Amino acid sequence: MRQVTHICRKEFKSYFVSPIAYIVISIFLLVTGWFFFSIFFLYGQANLRNFFALLPIIFSFVIPAITMKLFSEEFNIGSYEILLTLPVTFWDVVLGKFLAGVGFLVCILIPTVAYPITVSFLGQLDWGPVLGGYVGAVLLGATFTAIGLFASSLTRNQNTAFIIAVAICFSLTVIDKKLIFLPRSALGLIEYLGADFHFQNISKGIIDSRDILYFLSVSFVSLYGAHLVIQEKS
Repeated sequence: MRQVTHICRKEFKSYFVSPIAYIVISIFLLVTGWFFFSIFFLYGQANLRNFFALLPIIFSFVIPAITMKLFSEEFNIGSYEILLTLPVTFWDVVLGKFLAGVGFLVCILIPTVAYPITVSFLGQLDWGPVLGGYVGAVLLGATFTAIGLFASSLTRNQNTAFIIAVAICFSLTVIDKKLIFLPRSALGLIEYLGADFHFQNISKGIIDSRDILYFLSVSFVSLYGAHLVIQEKS
């Protein structure tokens, strides 16, 4: 566990050395802030429903930008070979990088707490769905981080890793929106595969074990995939 913590701390600090972190944070806050406040003042509703409705789509692009360098950069510059000479296991590396990505994601979400606080001053806000929405956002973000980590383990090119992660995350986000084109027998399975479907359930304040199991399962499969890939490359 000590090695996981060390790798996590190192990777987390590296985010703030590069200007990419600040660019990603700025773009995320600008996009979410513009959509939230423009819709809020247009409809005058004291809730964050529209903010959480947009979050999965935004995460589909923002999180791959966060994770694309986690393995690809090290493969490209050759520092991964040096990392393997240290007394660490493959799982230490995967979990350390994963936790660093999740930690950075939480840092991105923290400034958005200003949105519900602002709404609470302007109207009567139901904090139950808000808390559920943030729990769902962390679960969804962690799942997309695991997917992004897996994509980054596949290639030396960060741009390629970004495209692969976006393709997977975006597909999981919109797959349940295409149910009208699918046979009725497949509707239940396809709906269950949709990340947005599970996120929206939690964002309503409904904590269902099936939704939590979905996020944990996809995260585990992605992390295990990354573990197998880097083990094969070593």
